[in-house]
Amino acid sequence: MAVRRLLLALLAVVLGTAAAVAAPAAPALTLKLLGGGAFDSRALIGKKVLVVRFQASWCKVCAEEARGIERVYQKYKASGVEVVGIQVEDTAADAQRFLKAHGATYPAGLDPHLTIARRFGAKGTPYTVIVSKRGEVVTRSAGRFDEAHLARALDPLVTERAKRPPPARLQ
Repeated sequence: MAVRRLLLALLAVVLGTAAAVAAPAAPALTLKLLGGGAFDSRALIGKKVLVVRFQASWCKVCAEEARGIERVYQKYKASGVEVVGIQVEDTAADAQRFLKAHGATYPAGLDPHLTIARRFGAKGTPYTVIVSKRGEVVTRSAGRFDEAHLARALDPLVTERAKRPPPARLQ
């Protein structure tokens, strides 16, 4: 009986530690897209890595990094990465003008009242969040997060599956 209690206590400690180390779950994200249609992040869980980019037409750093974000989108979309742009405190016309000026083809929508931005902890623009295939926030970056930084954050996430050995077969 004492051994059983000891094992249960040890298990509780191990499970508690594992839960404390786990990455936080990303909030669900639903968004009307500027080009029509809708985006729902829940459809990506288990399938794709998600890059959420909070940006604005009036943000100078956003404009400087915009073409790099598009290049990342083009480079990684075949590897299971989705990029969504969330234009904060913008009108639809300003957001569309910004996206067109920078050649952005990734899905984008509006968050004029910062409703989504607050749920993700954004305090300004640009703000970038990377969500793993498991739906966990693995990166948050306030301010500059250029193409090179984004690639360094994404590379381990898209090669993660390839590096894992296949599960052992039960016989």
